[in-house]
Amino acid sequence: MTSKPFVAIALLLSLALFSVQAFAIYVPHQGDYFSYYEVQNLGSGTGDYSGYTEQTIINGTETINGITANGTVSAYYSYSYDFSSSSGSTETRGSSGNFTFSSNNFLYINGTDDQTGYTNPTVWFCMDNSLPEGDTFTLLNTLMTVKSTNYSYFLPSQNRSVYAVYAQGKSSYERNDVYGQFTATYTWDTYFDPSSGYVIGYDYTEHDTNPSGTGFTYTENLYINSASYPLTTAPTANPNGISDLMKDALYIAAAVIIIAIILIIIYAASRRRRRLPKHPSQQPVYTPPSEPAPPPPPQDINLTPKQPTVQQIVIKEVVKVNCRYCGALIDSTAEKCPFCGAPRS
Repeated sequence: MTSKPFVAIALLLSLALFSVQAFAIYVPHQGDYFSYYEVQNLGSGTGDYSGYTEQTIINGTETINGITANGTVSAYYSYSYDFSSSSGSTETRGSSGNFTFSSNNFLYINGTDDQTGYTNPTVWFCMDNSLPEGDTFTLLNTLMTVKSTNYSYFLPSQNRSVYAVYAQGKSSYERNDVYGQFTATYTWDTYFDPSSGYVIGYDYTEHDTNPSGTGFTYTENLYINSASYPLTTAPTANPNGISDLMKDALYIAAAVIIIAIILIIIYAASRRRRRLPKHPSQQPVYTPPSEPAPPPPPQDINLTPKQPTVQQIVIKEVVKVNCRYCGALIDSTAEKCPFCGAPRS
């Protein structure tokens, strides 16, 4: 059975690591718009393109004019560009017009915003904002995969990072145009507003090569300058693509795990601890150790010096008296004279 502290810890970790906001499908509205800035570069050439460069700077606007009951969106585009190359060529032009597309599948219906060379393409500037991570969709003719639904994208025009849906597409095609015949491989990284699905920016990189050794690199970098849809500020992404929010969440999760482990260790230790016995009422008096007493001598060793046995001689003194009859000295204790036989008294 799981205890309440562990449930709380699990909930905290889930909130810290997987806080992803879900959005309902957005349908384009009349008055939706965005303006954008784009730079196209050609360079890093080899062979016939060695040392050659060109650049095109574009400023444009896309505006939604209305939508019908069946989901057909009426839109208007306008852009202008300035072209220059290392050979000295320059050009300034622009284009504008009306077109329609479906809000259901995002396919162009009647006309395009000056997109050429595609077969039955979808619009490039919006997507289904409800797609989860891992799902796919199409931009123009490129299959895109949703990599993140809360990506931190730095928007140069506002000098801040905003939340975005990040999608990526990789493919190749055979180029045959004024640049020549090449095998082109490209990667397209795109960023869309999570709440509306409209574009925020993209980065496109293409490498063109042919068997003769001629080739070049072509890039497009676009970001919006202004828009009708609000953008949400996000923590700045670090070089590894992990946002500061996610990094902070990982630190919090690590700290929570460490605290949980410490609490588990303390709890387990308290369960194993035994009660100490009560102290005696009188503490024993400490007596420093004394020098050890010498061991007793062996029982068979007699330390008394050997001496001869002392013989005791008892000398008795006997009083002598004269016999009254014969006058001889006789013992005073004798009853009769040993000489004449007369009694002593």
